Amino acid sequence: MIYALIALVLIGLYIGGMYNKLVRARTMVEEGWSGIDVQLKKRYNLIPNLIETVKGYAGHEKETLNQVITARNAAASATGVKATKAAEQQLQAAMANIFALAEAYPDLKANTNFLQLQNELSAIEGDVEKARRYYNGTVRENNVMVESFPSNLVANMFNFYLADFFEIDNAAEKAVPKVKF
Repeated sequence: MIYALIALVLIGLYIGGMYNKLVRARTMVEEGWSGIDVQLKKRYNLIPNLIETVKGYAGHEKETLNQVITARNAAASATGVKATKAAEQQLQAAMANIFALAEAYPDLKANTNFLQLQNELSAIEGDVEKARRYYNGTVRENNVMVESFPSNLVANMFNFYLADFFEIDNAAEKAVPKVKF
């Protein structure tokens, strides 16, 4: 009888400890997503200033500017990892068009306001990458615990779930560069 009681107490302690680890992992995922969200909002707030600067030099390029504004608004209003990921891919493509547009206007490229905004955007992109790396690390830890035995038994019992990774699928970044001499 005493051995059975000791076994039940040990099982209860194990389940409680595993539950706490799963709660910690879930909280870390939520914290990681919050960090990404903050960095993306910084970027979304910077983009209208960049657009206004470009408008002064390339006002007749309205279609390109409207694409960036539309993509920015879609990304800013996206919720959840999957929707944000899709919106971010569209925004990155639109932003590439803005910087390509700057190449066509030497005065714009030399404008100090444009250069400052471009540098700020570059710094924010680095911060987004760091936040994304942290988030994906916490997702990995969470997912390992949710899927590994025996913690998966506790995870299933208390409805813990797999989290989605936040990765931007950019074919240009994945392509192998060609070097010719």
